[in-house]
Amino acid sequence: MIDKLKEFKPSSWCIDNKTSIYVLTIIITLGGILSYQSLPKEQFPDIVIPTIFVTTFYNGTSPLDMENLVTKQLEKQLKSISGVNKMTSNSLQDFSNVVVEFRTDIPVAIAKQKVKDAIDKAQRDLPNDLTSGPTAIEVDFSEFPMMQVNVSGAFSLDALEGYSDDLKDKIEGLKEITRVDMGGALEREMQINVDMFKAQAAQLSIGDIARALQFENMTITGGLAEMNGMKRTLQINGEFKTAEQIKEITINTINGAPIYLKDIAEVKFAAKEAESYARLNGKNVITLNVIRKTGENLIDASDKIHAVIDEMKKINFQRIWKLLSLETKVQTHV
Repeated sequence: MIDKLKEFKPSSWCIDNKTSIYVLTIIITLGGILSYQSLPKEQFPDIVIPTIFVTTFYNGTSPLDMENLVTKQLEKQLKSISGVNKMTSNSLQDFSNVVVEFRTDIPVAIAKQKVKDAIDKAQRDLPNDLTSGPTAIEVDFSEFPMMQVNVSGAFSLDALEGYSDDLKDKIEGLKEITRVDMGGALEREMQINVDMFKAQAAQLSIGDIARALQFENMTITGGLAEMNGMKRTLQINGEFKTAEQIKEITINTINGAPIYLKDIAEVKFAAKEAESYARLNGKNVITLNVIRKTGENLIDASDKIHAVIDEMKKINFQRIWKLLSLETKVQTHV
């Protein structure tokens, strides 16, 4: 019996061309390593849930009236949309929120457009003097913070806000970061507290004061002026910068005597009334919510943020940062 020689030609070719196979193996290995390094690292994969929030603000309205006047009217139109899986609503003081969840096979853009069309149909049944809305907002998981940095210490909120601003600017300078939202800081506003007795004596109303402020706080273009053979734009800048400028506004005149705003009102730049408080180990705290760019490496972003925090502790604010407590917290979502 004659034995036949059986040969697998690809294997024989590989044996005869060992050098080529070594080179090809190295190229494939390097390609795999580079691909692995370039892959975005995520706690959870990007998911798209076709869920739309419909928010409406109506100041001075009780929860019961919000439900009857706004929420029910919106639900009447929203429930007729095809593809809706579930719908829930909440009616609070001055606020209505309707959550419309679609089937997962419906694209978010189409779901949002369907909700907008339903809102347009409901407009005729809604009050004409709504403060804001209804507005359709889609759920975007990329807008959820990937990390929270808490800045706290034995300082006032004003001082903490200054330190947090510096840290915020540093973190936002990273290419992996979209933005950093600051929470817990005091919101500032210009307060004009009118003395009603003085205003009545000067025969002035709140409307008179509001109109005077509106017309004084303006920047007006004054046209063009020719200077040295070139035309330049003239601008009259009348926007207020300080409380002292607002105090000197002339509201009215009586017998030729001007009545200034400071004569009938207290003007000051102060913080808004606090509606919430945050503490960390019994101390004031400001939270920086870090929003990462979609597709960027989560691990690299986290390492760079920790490096920024370490750098801020070492440089110009070394003595101050020793008194501060910085805590990072990675946020997860499903």
